[in-house]
Amino acid sequence: MDDPSSSPARPAPREVTVVLADDHLVVRAGMRLLLAQDPAFRIVAESATVPDTVEAVSRTRPRVLVLDLTMAGKSSLPVIPALLTASPGTRILVLTMQEDPAFAREALRTGAAGYLLKEAAAEELRAAAHQVADGATYVQPVLGARLALETPGPAGQESLTGREAEVLGPLGRGPPPHEISRRGVRHPNPALARRLYVSVRTVETHRARIRDKLGKDTRAELIAAARERGLVA
Repeated sequence: MDDPSSSPARPAPREVTVVLADDHLVVRAGMRLLLAQDPAFRIVAESATVPDTVEAVSRTRPRVLVLDLTMAGKSSLPVIPALLTASPGTRILVLTMQEDPAFAREALRTGAAGYLLKEAAAEELRAAAHQVADGATYVQPVLGARLALETPGPAGQESLTGREAEVLGPLGRGPPPHEISRRGVRHPNPALARRLYVSVRTVETHRARIRDKLGKDTRAELIAAARERGLVA
């Protein structure tokens, strides 16, 4: 029988240095508390603005940056390439409330290694941080499924996200009769916003993306585009 005392000791878990970037102190405190439950993580810096995040990453060169998409009113997406240039070994895990797959796709395209919603369970945050630290990519399963359901268009046209496809179909059909104004002008955005449980501004944003991707905006063009994708009978 082997002597337990002679068994080789297990190697200590590799330390994962982390920078937390979020403009809400309470959120950062919550992330710090969650990650502290795993001895592998060591918080080396925190930041609340995009410029401070660039400085912190350049100075500490962490293994993982947990990054909010919007800080102090500024988007973090455009600075992701600069962060990776400043610290090539850093893996960026986006932690945000933005559940639109378009944001996840853009974050991954610009160099993020993971995308997680703030509503995720504590265990999922730690698992995602470990996974990106180990060189893998992590996307919250619900978002990964929606990304996989992007609606492809005809050859030569950019794909639409699942939400954009949900917007395009009704836009192609037009609003129901009771949504037509007294002057006979059709206003599909408010009706569509109510149907999708989003704001009119959100519908307008999706419509702008559809227009930019397809180069189409008139009702006739939207109907044709929706039919090409099987969204309108």
